[in-house]
Amino acid sequence: MGFGMLTQKSLSLFGAVGGWRTVAEGVASRALFLVAYLVSGQVLTSALIAVGGVFVFAVVRLCTDRKVWQPSIGLIVIGVSALLAGSSGQAVDFYLTVVLAQTGGGALFLLSMLVRRPVVGVVMGTVRGERSGWQCDRPRRRRYYLCTAVFLAKFVIAAAVLVPLYLNGLVVPLGIAATLLGGAPAAGVCVYLCRRILRERAVTA
Repeated sequence: MGFGMLTQKSLSLFGAVGGWRTVAEGVASRALFLVAYLVSGQVLTSALIAVGGVFVFAVVRLCTDRKVWQPSIGLIVIGVSALLAGSSGQAVDFYLTVVLAQTGGGALFLLSMLVRRPVVGVVMGTVRGERSGWQCDRPRRRRYYLCTAVFLAKFVIAAAVLVPLYLNGLVVPLGIAATLLGGAPAAGVCVYLCRRILRERAVTA
């Protein structure tokens, strides 16, 4: 299987769970909440504005893509974030889902490497239709470990930055860090690095 076909299948799998539009909506909602909070100073109002923004995105996607569950993902996540912030009255709780996602993601990726089932290897094995066949290919297995380590480093860095900001109630830096480290910018860097790693494997194979 060539790298072009592999990339196409990977993007299809990514698109099936929402794609970059879902990621972008998550980033927009976090930024929208932060801006609204800086302007109004009201947690509940800012949370409702963020929910309203994502709701508009969901309606647009529903009308254009004719799919219900994909736009529902972003709406559910932002709804939970708004509920946490609204119930506690603390703006930092709006970003609690991001903090938990980064710490949980780091634990998952680390565990997958410890049990010799790196997440990237499992995903790519599913995309390639070979299940666990990649484990018999040492160069490929090494690169899957490396790709998983790239994401693990991202999760560790994000958690190391986000957790102290959350515990100290620093809303503005937390909002910025959650948008950058817990959103598309950091994820995009990881995807780029992994594509370079996997492309090198495809070229040398």
